[in-house]
Amino acid sequence: MITPSRRLDFTEIPVLDIGPLLTGENEQECIEALRAACSEVGFFYIQNHQVSPSLISDVKSAADEFFCAPTDEKMALAISPQIQGYLPLGYRSYEGQKRAGTSHQEGFWIGHERPTSAEYPLDGPNQWPEGCASLKGVMLRYFDETERLAVALLRGFSLALNLEGEHLLQYFKKPLSRLKVNHYPPQRSPVREDNLGVVPHTDSGGFTILWQDEIGGLEVQNKNGEWVGAPPVADTFVINIGNIMEIWSNGFFSST
Repeated sequence: MITPSRRLDFTEIPVLDIGPLLTGENEQECIEALRAACSEVGFFYIQNHQVSPSLISDVKSAADEFFCAPTDEKMALAISPQIQGYLPLGYRSYEGQKRAGTSHQEGFWIGHERPTSAEYPLDGPNQWPEGCASLKGVMLRYFDETERLAVALLRGFSLALNLEGEHLLQYFKKPLSRLKVNHYPPQRSPVREDNLGVVPHTDSGGFTILWQDEIGGLEVQNKNGEWVGAPPVADTFVINIGNIMEIWSNGFFSST
């Protein structure tokens, strides 16, 4: 029987080896660790995820090149109602082009290339910069790789909820997955405590696969309101449970 989440006053973010989940061999210990991380913390690192380090490096290099472009070139790709395109500094994507308090980041979003229709209003074309030819290829390759990883994680989440392995996949037959690269410019002037890269929030979707560079800065709030650091760990992704997954699990998984 599944009971509601026991989100704890954790003091560190767990690290999980998901190699067994990807191979399907000796995976029970991995499933149990996944269950504990999702229900007690809502955030965890994953090792042995099989996404190429060179591909990750290529995405970072292309993203760095894009964000160095002049503002008017980036604004020519202004984010669409389907959340595809460039989001300028100080805005949040799910609010469209609206100010987002003290958030100090800019971003570039892509999704699946599908025609917009009345039936599927969140489908639409991606927008690509002409002056950064490498960005399209590496982002699409990375999108494919991380979606394959997401399918494996969905199987793990299903098993962690004592369901059939394919159960959660039924809700992702036509996924609205999005890939975003972020840029957090240095804040060289005197910085107030509320000058943040992004304001405190939970993610609205099912779950997020996050890669961090060496700069760090990510923090996670436990149930006592304390902020716990999630520093970069080499060759890992950070996974965080979103609001939809918490709802689907009837509160067993924690959106943190």
